[in-house]
This record gives sequence, structure tokens and C-alpha cells, in this order.
Amino acid sequence: MNCDQNIGPLDDGWKLQTNFQPVIPFHLNENWNLISRTIVPVIYQDDIFPGSGSDFRLGDINLSLFFSPKKPAFGALLWGAGPVLLFPTATESLLGSEKWGAGPAAVALTIRGSWTMGALANNIWSYAGDNDRPDISNTFLQPFVAYTWPSAWIVSVQSECTYNWKTENWSVPVNAAVPKLVRWGKLPVSMQVSLGYRAESPDAGPEGFRFRLQVSFVLPKLFLTLLNRETNGNLQKRG
Repeated sequence: MNCDQNIGPLDDGWKLQTNFQPVIPFHLNENWNLISRTIVPVIYQDDIFPGSGSDFRLGDINLSLFFSPKKPAFGALLWGAGPVLLFPTATESLLGSEKWGAGPAAVALTIRGSWTMGALANNIWSYAGDNDRPDISNTFLQPFVAYTWPSAWIVSVQSECTYNWKTENWSVPVNAAVPKLVRWGKLPVSMQVSLGYRAESPDAGPEGFRFRLQVSFVLPKLFLTLLNRETNGNLQKRG
């Protein structure tokens, strides 16, 4: 959940965007996985444009598919590459582009002791949609670095830079977060709060600070196996 403020030509607008973002690995064969990363935004915004009022709707869905080798490159580098797809699913014109888009995507990361570092990047071009809406040519770059203590406390810094090749504008938020890995029963859950600042923003874009709350449910294969065993055991007892 991201909260941005000072949006619009009068800096009166604000936006609360909740992203439902499942990341799911699929086994392809003994050498390769396919990892899907879907972003489903639910947006509430107010006074983005003078007189626009408030909107609470679904935004455009973004889907990335990464083909990733199971064996790390050079012994320590995890990577994946594939397509990124943009779907014009916004239920209100102000909350989406009304364009279909596609392009390449890649991700790479490495773990060195307590440090995790890497980057995700993609570029989306529009290829269909409403002819009256601007075409899309956007590059997205997300570098990140994190340090993990044995107590499962984490400090991370990352950015979510976007460059619009049509308007030649950058958006550069820098975010610092403090995640903590906890357990709800047997389920590992990562919880974090984050504070960001927009070092660069386009005209009428959000300015100043960004606030973020994030909860990630981790479903490892072992957890799913245990859950299935418990479910089957309960059914057998009832039987």
C-alpha cells in the first residue's frame, strides 16, 4: 500500500494505491523455472486534476514472466528474463492508460553473506488501444540492496525509476524500508514499513514523501506439503 501526495498542477491531489502482487514459480524442467510476477493495482485518488473529485477503482494490470535457470550463473548470480505485458483493465479512464503494452523484462540478484543486491528492469511499448490516448514508451528500473541480521530484521534501500521516452521525464523515488520476518503459525510472513522521497518527478506528478506498508506471505514448498498433510489428516480423522 503506497500513499503519494502533492499530485496535480495545483499540488492538491493525493493517491492511495494498493498492489496485490503474487510472485509464483512454475517448474518447467530440471534446468528451468518460469516465474510470474503480476501487479494488480487498486487505486483511490482525490483531486488529481482540478474538479476531478475522487475515484476508487481497479488500475491497469502488469504481468512479467521470467524464464530463470535453476543453477545460478557464476555460482552466485540468480537471473531471469522474459516478456512484460500491460493490460488496460482500469475501470476508470483517469486510473489507466487505455493501452495494450508489451516489452522485454529482466531481473538479476546475488546474495553475499548477509547482503542481497540486484535489479529488475523492463520497457513497455503500447501497440493497441484508444487512439486518443498518448502512446506508451516507458523504461522501469528497480535497483535494490538489503542487509539481513540473524534476528530476521532487515534494512533495505531501493528505487523504482521510470523514464517516459515520449515526454522525456524521469520519476525517481528512493525508498528505505525496515522489514521483519515473522511467523503466523507455520506461515512465514514478511512485514515492512517504508519511507520514500521523490528525488525527481514529472510536472503534475507526486512530490515529496511516499509512505508504504507491505505484507508478504511466503509459501515455501515445505509449508504447502505440511498444510496438505494436516488437511488430509483432519479429513481422515473426521472420516
